[in-house]
Amino acid sequence: MHRTVLEQFPAGGPRGSRPAEEFAAARRGEGVPAEVVMDLERDAFLVVVPQQPTDRTP
Repeated sequence: MHRTVLEQFPAGGPRGSRPAEEFAAARRGEGVPAEVVMDLERDAFLVVVPQQPTDRTP
């Protein structure tokens, strides 16, 4: 599955702070199917959306 990253947030935020979740919720409120995933290599939370397949039929 291919995904597009909308935003990246450091994993070491203050306790009780969830900026990635808040950002994703705001995008979902706009109708964008955003979700939060963890990137272990970057130690960051990513807000992503599934990449829509392009229709290339002539």
